[in-house]
Formats: sequence, structure tokens, C-alpha cells
Amino acid sequence: MVKFLLWCILLVMCWPLALLALVIYPIVWLLLLPFRIIGIAVGGVLELIWALVTLPARLLGGPRRVYH
Repeated sequence: MVKFLLWCILLVMCWPLALLALVIYPIVWLLLLPFRIIGIAVGGVLELIWALVTLPARLLGGPRRVYH
């Protein structure tokens, strides 16, 4: 919603720049998509490694965490 409001302000202030931003935004989003996918994959691998590292402590009944 904030992005839309900022775009509306830009449309009033400088409509050619707002239209250019409207065209370029999807292209930039598509170019950045592989980096987002790599970030998700790296996050998953790090969570898997953390789970393997903490597995012995969880199996031996280490201190329980209280989640609120």
C-alpha cells in the first residue's frame, strides 16, 4: 500500500518518471528473482546444518525452550 501511495505522489509530481517506474519495476523484480531463490535455498541449508548440530542435544534431553 505504501508503494502505491508513493507512486501516486510521484505520478502527481512527475508523471513521466512514474510511468517509467511502472514499466521498469517488473523488469527489476524479474532480474532479482534468482537472488531471492538463492537466498531461500541458502537459508534452508543453514537451518538443516543447525538442526544436525543441535540434534544430539535435543536427543539427550537438553533444556527445553519455552515459546510464547
